Amino acid sequence: MLLTALAIVALLAMSFFFSGSETALTAASRARIHQLARSGDKRALTVEKLTSEKERLIGAILLGNNVVNILASTLAASLLIQIFGEAGIVYATLAMTAAVVVFSEVMPKTLALSRPDSFALFVAPVINVIVLVFSPVTLAVQWLVAGMLRLVGVDTDADDGRSGHDELRGTVDFLRAEGDVIKHDADMLGGILDLRDLKVADVMVHRMQMLTLDSALPPAELVDQVLASAYTRIPVYEGSPDNIVGMLHAKDVLRAVAKSHGDLSAVDVQAIVYKPWFVPQSTSVHSQLAQFRKRHEHMAIVLNEYGAVEGLVTLEDIIEEIVGEMSDEHDEPEDEMMSGISRLPGGGFVIDASLPVRDVNRAMGWQLPDDRAHTLAGVVIDAAKMIPAVGQEVIAHEFHFKVLERDRQRVARVLIRPLTPARAG
Repeated sequence: MLLTALAIVALLAMSFFFSGSETALTAASRARIHQLARSGDKRALTVEKLTSEKERLIGAILLGNNVVNILASTLAASLLIQIFGEAGIVYATLAMTAAVVVFSEVMPKTLALSRPDSFALFVAPVINVIVLVFSPVTLAVQWLVAGMLRLVGVDTDADDGRSGHDELRGTVDFLRAEGDVIKHDADMLGGILDLRDLKVADVMVHRMQMLTLDSALPPAELVDQVLASAYTRIPVYEGSPDNIVGMLHAKDVLRAVAKSHGDLSAVDVQAIVYKPWFVPQSTSVHSQLAQFRKRHEHMAIVLNEYGAVEGLVTLEDIIEEIVGEMSDEHDEPEDEMMSGISRLPGGGFVIDASLPVRDVNRAMGWQLPDDRAHTLAGVVIDAAKMIPAVGQEVIAHEFHFKVLERDRQRVARVLIRPLTPARAG
């Protein structure tokens, strides 16, 4: 009887090991284990090998766990029947249920979840041997299960459609929700992941906001406008702003002014204008960034499918998609959260309607739709199904919009009040 009791305790300890190993090996961070494996950790290499074939791993662990649990229950029933007779079956059922739940399920899994990586590294060598020993049985079970599932139309070999890109995005969102990653860092990581999904049209400066220079202006006036501008590179047009014929760099202008000994009228602007670079608006932001690096250029003119100018995109525009809005010593200082957005004392926000929806969402933590409109004005017009007049109000997407200002047919400023406190930014 003493040996039987000791055997039951040993079997419960083995069940503890199997349950904890199952939880640890499935919950361990794949990224951290991979990093340890790359640094030469043999146990991490074993964990990677085991988790690469999860069906085989889980099959072996469950097989071992069920064997020891059933054997422990059988021995307990035999022992208690000797002591209490037929009533021992009831006592054995109650005692083993409590023992298995507490010591072989809840306790080991709680311990494994508290430190999954270290637990997985600790048990990996032993589990690897168990997987090898049980492999004939587990392979047969896998074959049987796969065949039964195929009978009901489930293909276990089919790809589940998940990608590493989606998994990274989900991890970033989850860690931000848990508070382990602050908003700014999460936005940066999300911005990097978004580059492949964005088009140049999503991040460009629209033609309505472009600063362009007329090549027909007198040289002195052109130089004055360049020096008065906060921009380094300025497009030059001929006849119409849609006909961009060149780019003017402020540094080239300064060199030309120095060469002419300060005589602005003697500056030959046409000699320092360089050829513009045109890109289609459907170009991916990731591809455009690679081209900026390859060509050593910082600005390109964006054209639509008809060859008309839609706007311009700069290297800074793409970088801001990752790090957020940047300003330099020539930008006006802003006390608010973002240029073009101001908070009202009584609640709500007055926002420049020409701001891209993506930028507003990023700054405020909102989820305004950007699939049908690029700017905030577009969102308001789409919701109203018309060009709203000043003072007109619209409720959509869990927000209250009120048009404060129009510039001809363009919505210029909007008052936005979130309908729920959680959306108040």
